[in-house]
Amino acid sequence: MTLFKEKKSKFYGYAFPLSNEETLKTHLEKIRKEHHTASHFCYAYQIGIENTTFRTNDDGEPNNSAGLPIYGQIQSFGITNVLVVVVRYFGGVKLGVGGLAQAYKTAARLTLEQCQIVTRTLKITFLVSFPYEEINRVMRIIKENRLKILDQNLQIDCKIKLSVRKRDAATVFRLFNTSQKIQIAKI
Repeated sequence: MTLFKEKKSKFYGYAFPLSNEETLKTHLEKIRKEHHTASHFCYAYQIGIENTTFRTNDDGEPNNSAGLPIYGQIQSFGITNVLVVVVRYFGGVKLGVGGLAQAYKTAARLTLEQCQIVTRTLKITFLVSFPYEEINRVMRIIKENRLKILDQNLQIDCKIKLSVRKRDAATVFRLFNTSQKIQIAKI
C-alpha cells in the first residue's frame, strides 16, 4: 500500500496479482471494507499475454480521469495479470480533471514502484508422437536441446509431452518435424 496526498485529498494505492476476473471482486470487497468511508475506489487491471483483457473504472470520478491513468501506468511498467486500485478520500479541494488524472497516475506509479514484479518465462507445450523405433532419435533431440519432459508414454506408439520456451518453439518444432514418422503438435 502507498499513500499520495494532493491538496488535502488522500490517495491510497494497492496492487494485486490477478489471474482471472473472479478474484477481482474479492480484492475490491476487501479494500471497500478497509476504507468504508472513502469517496472513490478507482481501478484498472490487465490479464493475459497475447490476448489481453483489461478494464478501467472511474467509480464516479469524471470520465477517464482515474481508471485510464491507472491503466496507463500498468502499460508503462509493461506488466500484466495485475490489478491496481487507488482509493480516494476527498479533502475538500476540487482538483479538476487534469489534477485528478495526474493524482491517480502518480498514486498508481508509486504503488507499482513499491511492488515486487515477478517475471515469468512463457512456455508452450508440445506432444511428440512416434513409433518406438524412433525413440533414439527423439531422445537425442530432447537431450541435446535440454527440453523438459512433462509426461511420457513409451510403448509401441510413443507419446512425449514437452515444455518449451516460447522463443524456442519454432526451432523445436523444426527439429522434430524432419521425419514423417515423428509428429509434433502444440497442445
